[in-house]
Amino acid sequence: QVQLVESGGGLVQAGGSLRLSCAASGRTFSIYAMGWFRQAPGKEREFVGGINWSGGNTDYADSVKGRFTISRDNAKNTVYLQMNSLKPEDTAVYYCAAGLPPTAWGTSAYEYDYWGQGTQVTVSS
Repeated sequence: QVQLVESGGGLVQAGGSLRLSCAASGRTFSIYAMGWFRQAPGKEREFVGGINWSGGNTDYADSVKGRFTISRDNAKNTVYLQMNSLKPEDTAVYYCAAGLPPTAWGTSAYEYDYWGQGTQVTVSS
């Protein structure tokens, strides 16, 4: 069992930056693929970025490529999402997720086994 707690959300102006953190419980964090998803009001949950267990492989949604960076620190049981050049359309609740092997850095929510409660990100124009 893994518990995930996101933090770092908030209100920011367009063009600004935020860094989200997701702290995981348990001693097996390093084996999990980790992902970030988001859900805006009235929309389906969508993939933002994913990272494999070692941090050596990442993937991003086209809408955030070049602006967002996912990273992880296995010693701290934490995964991060650095968000730069934020746009109003990035406004959503952001969720982190953990996937057991063989999930690598999956882009589908079905590939992940554990979810955090979410953190709100609001980007004003």
